[in-house]
Amino acid sequence: MTTHRPAAATWAGNAAARGLEIWLCPLHALTTAPVALFLAALAAMLLRPPDVPFYEIDRVVFVLLIFVVVARSVALRAKFLATDRASWPMIGLTLLVVVRTAEQPFDSQCWCLVAAKFIVPFTLFHLAALIFREERHLRQFEFFALLVLAYLCFTSIAFLLDAKALIFPRFILDESLGYHADRARGPFLQAVANGVSLNLLGLLALHAFLRKRIRGLTAALLLAALPVAILATMTRAVWLSFAVSVGVLIFRSRNRKLRHICVAVTVVGLLGVLVTLAFDDQRRALTDRLRESGPVDFRRAVYAGGWQMFLEKPWTGWGVSQMPEELALHVSGYKERELYPHNTYLEILVEHGILGLALYAWLMWETLRLGWGPIPSTERSGFLNHHFHAMWPVLLGVYWVNAAVVVMNYQFVNGLLFSLAGMLAAQQRRASRIPQASILLSRHSATQQPSPFVSVRSPC
Repeated sequence: MTTHRPAAATWAGNAAARGLEIWLCPLHALTTAPVALFLAALAAMLLRPPDVPFYEIDRVVFVLLIFVVVARSVALRAKFLATDRASWPMIGLTLLVVVRTAEQPFDSQCWCLVAAKFIVPFTLFHLAALIFREERHLRQFEFFALLVLAYLCFTSIAFLLDAKALIFPRFILDESLGYHADRARGPFLQAVANGVSLNLLGLLALHAFLRKRIRGLTAALLLAALPVAILATMTRAVWLSFAVSVGVLIFRSRNRKLRHICVAVTVVGLLGVLVTLAFDDQRRALTDRLRESGPVDFRRAVYAGGWQMFLEKPWTGWGVSQMPEELALHVSGYKERELYPHNTYLEILVEHGILGLALYAWLMWETLRLGWGPIPSTERSGFLNHHFHAMWPVLLGVYWVNAAVVVMNYQFVNGLLFSLAGMLAAQQRRASRIPQASILLSRHSATQQPSPFVSVRSPC
C-alpha cells in the first residue's frame, strides 16, 4: 500500500501543475499581446450597445487590460505607472469628481458617466504610454484608426443614402435609443460624437497618407468618403469644425502635396452638397438644418440658466448629476423636467465650480504642451514625427470646438484623444533619456525640412 502513495502523489501533483498551466495559458497569451487587448478595449467602447444584455463588455475588457498591464509590469520588473506633467491635473480632477460623486446616493448611471468622462480616458493615457513604445505598435494603432474611419464613413454614407440594411450594429437604427435618430449618428447614437470622431480620424488618415501608409485607390476612396460622411451628420458644429480644420491645413501648411489633398477634400465636400441638393428629401433636410434656429435659442437659454447656477455656487458647485433638474428650474420657456447644458466647460463649471474648471484648463494646457516636446532622432520618420507634432494643435482644436456644443460623455472619443496624448508623453520620456547633443541635432534636422502641417513654436 505504501509503495503506491508516492506514485499517486506524483500523479496528483503533475495533474495540478498541468491544470495550472492550462489555466495560465490565456493569461500568458494576453500579457504577450497588450496592444491587441488595448485596441480591443477601444473597439468595445466604440461598439458598446446600450440597453441590451452584455453591454458591460467594454468595462470587462477595460479591467482586463489594466490587470494584464500590471501583471506584465510585475513579471518584467518594470514600472506600471509613469507620471507626467499632465498626470497631476488628471489626478486632481478625478479625485474631485470621485469624492463629489461618492457623497451622493449610489447611482450606476452617474458612475458610468464619471468613468466615461474621466476615469477611462485618464487611465488609457497612462496605459498607452506604457504599451505603445515601439514603432510597430504605433503602426498597429494607426491601422486600427484607419479601419474605424472606414467603418464610420461607410455607416454614415449608408444612412445618407437610406441604405439602412447595410448599417451594423442594428441598434443604431433604434429610434428609442440615444439622440438624432434622423441623422448619421453612428454607434455613438449622437451626431456630434460621430462627427468629431470622423474629423479626428480623418486627420490621422491625412497623416498616414503623407507617410505613404495608405496610397492609391484606398487613400482616394477613404479621403473622398470623409467629407460626405461629415455632411451626413447634419450637424452645423461638426461642419464648422471640419471646415476650420481643413482650412487651417490649406492656408497654414508648408507642404504643397498636403494643400492639394485638402483642396481636393474640400471640392469633394462641395460636390457632395450639390448632389445632396439634387434630391428633394435630402435638400429639404439640409436646408432645414441650415435655417433651424431652435437649437440656437435653446442653447442661449440653457447657457444663461447655467451661468445663473454658477453665480449661486461659484466655488463648490452643485455636484455631479445635479445640473439637469436644477437647470430646468433656472430656464424659462421650456417644460422639460430635466435640461442638459450641451457644453462640456459649462457643465464642469456648474458642477465643480471654479476649482474644477481650473483643473480642466490646466489639463488641456498640459495636453497641448505634449506636442512641443523633442523627438528622438530614431522616430523622425515614424508615426509621432514632426508632422504629427505640428498636427496636434489641430486635433485638440477639433475636440475643443465640439466640446463647446456637446458634453463629451463618449468614452471612445475621449479614449482616442487621450491615448494619442499618452503616446506623446511616452515619447517625451524617451527623448529625455537621449543625450542633449542628439536632441539638438534632431531639432536642427527638423528645421531643415518644412512641416506639412501648422507650424508650432515650442517654448522649450
